[in-house]
Formats: sequence, C-alpha cells, structure tokens
Amino acid sequence: MIGGILDRYLLREWLKIFSVTTIGFPLVVILFEITDKLTDYLDRDLRPVEIAIAYLYSLPDKVFLVLPAAVLFATVFSLGSMLRHSELTAAKASGRSFYRTLVPILTAAFMTTAIGIVLGEFAPGATRKQLELLGELEVRSHSSRQNFVYRADAGWVYTVRSLDVEQRQMLDAVLEREGSGDYPTLAIQAKNIFFDDSTASWTLRDGWFRLVTETAGETAFRFDSLRLRYLTENPADLLVEPKKPEEMTYAELGRYVDALERSGGDGRKLRVVRELKVAVPVTCIIIALFGAPLVIAAPRATGAFGVAISLATTMLFLLSVQLSQAIGAGGVLPPIYAAWSPNIVFGLSGIVLLKRART
Repeated sequence: MIGGILDRYLLREWLKIFSVTTIGFPLVVILFEITDKLTDYLDRDLRPVEIAIAYLYSLPDKVFLVLPAAVLFATVFSLGSMLRHSELTAAKASGRSFYRTLVPILTAAFMTTAIGIVLGEFAPGATRKQLELLGELEVRSHSSRQNFVYRADAGWVYTVRSLDVEQRQMLDAVLEREGSGDYPTLAIQAKNIFFDDSTASWTLRDGWFRLVTETAGETAFRFDSLRLRYLTENPADLLVEPKKPEEMTYAELGRYVDALERSGGDGRKLRVVRELKVAVPVTCIIIALFGAPLVIAAPRATGAFGVAISLATTMLFLLSVQLSQAIGAGGVLPPIYAAWSPNIVFGLSGIVLLKRART
C-alpha cells in the first residue's frame, strides 16, 4: 500500500520528471511549428494572441501523444537516480523488494492511462477548434450547409444543394439507393423538402421518383408530395460535416467506419486508428513495466544512459505503431490485433525483464 516515506519520495521524484516532460515536449514542438508557419499565419492577418490561443487548443492532442514517453522518462530517471545514490540498495537491505518499490510508479502509470483516455476523447474537438482559429479549416455554420453529400444508413446517399436548419428545409435534393440482386435502384429528386417537428418526418414536394431494375428497366412518375420512411435524419444530423480521423472521438470514428464499410469502402486502417485511441494510453502501464528493469540492469548507468534508453525505446515504440498501422491496413492482421501488437510485444518483453531483475 502506498503511503510510506519511500513511496512518497519516489512518487514525488517521478511526478517532477513526468510533469517537465509532459509540458516541455509539447511546448518545444509548438515553438517549432510556430516558427515554421509564422509567415503563413501573418499573411492571414492573425494576431499573436490569436495564434497563442489556437495552439493552446493543440495541447490535449500533443500531451496525449507524449504521455508514454513522459512515463518512460520519469520511470528511468527517478529509478536511475535512486540507483546511483544507493537508495535502491538501502531499500532492499530493509526488506523491500524491487517489485514493491515499483508500486507507486505503476499506480501513477495507471492514473496516467486514465488521463490519456480522457484526453483522447477531448483532443479531437480541441484540434478542430485550433484549425478553425488558424484559418486552416472553415468555421462550420450552425444553421446551414451548402452543396454536400450525406451517406445515410441502408445504402442511401443524399446530394443536397442547400440545407437550412432554422427553416427546416432542403432545396434541390437527390436521394439515391443503389440496387443489388432483387432490390431495385431508387432515385428521388425533389425541389423542396420540409421537416415537420411534430411528426419528426420529411415531406418531399415537386419531384420525380425513379425505379430502375435489371429486367424492367426504368419506371418514373412525378409527385407533388411524398413522404419517405427511410429519410429518418433530422436537420441537425444532416448539418454534421465529415471530419478527419484525428478530429473524431472513439465512438464517432466507430460510426464512421461502420458507414464506410456498409458503402463498400475499406475501413481497416481507420479501425487500427480507432483502437490506438485506447492502446496508446494503455502503453503508459506497459512502458513502465518495460523501462524499470532496464535501469537496474546497468547499476553504473549514468544520466546519459537513461537518456539513451528513453529515446531509443520511444523511437522503437513509435516505429512499431507506424508498422502496426501498415500491417492492419494491409490485412495481414485483424485491425484490433495490429493496433495492440506493440503493447503485446513491449508487455511480454517487460515481463521477461522483470523476472530477470535482481529483486
């Protein structure tokens, strides 16, 4: 149980290094990004205050990515310092095993994992806000949308010239569902489509309904008013614009991949990205188990040795993540196994190292 003097001392030293790394690395990256893109920002007439606020929104994503490295640095340097000052030796002499010494570090790593999962859900919205403030992404309207395509359930695709949420209507819309086998292709064109809040349904007016089959060809008729039970989305649903994977939460990315695969697309790479939203924070625990025994494996290790271990392990982990994405996208492994393979490899290596550690 955590609470002893040695536990508090180790945890305090660990948190110092963890905090410096978690804050310092993202700030260095931000400074490099601002220096590289400053001319573009000034050309957009952005003020320094606006640039600074925009990059504040980038912190959740950058901190999310740096958490495993911060845990590794904190683990290696806090234990390394205790090893060089013979504090670990003194702890062993008092009857405390190396495994017991790791308890506060592993507890902190578990907490960091929880923080990482929360940041992973908060970061997409913050990243999108940053892009909007920097002028790299159009600010989304909350009341209208022009010239867009919306892919709905059951194979339906809507092509709409104009959507007005306040007026609850769409103009010049084409609704299509491609046929397959015994199911015909349906195409509905309407000049006006109105949404009735009382019945939560759309009414299509002044349009054409076309039905195409392989045997009978095309059948078409004109209508003045029509209700389509497949058109179930409300105006706010249709206002949602497509996002990049890094701008989606875990649940949003799951829904997007399901829709993509239903429409015939390949969602394997995006499924790997989705699983990494959980796998990366869990790496904080794995990396603590992996890094701790490396420290005591070299009793005369210096600070330079700790830096070398941390940097080499971080680079190896990042490389394995990129490799896992390629493996998952290529279909060599199922996406869930591909995303978690770096954790499995590092976790097994950490267990082997811990068993060989002098306790």
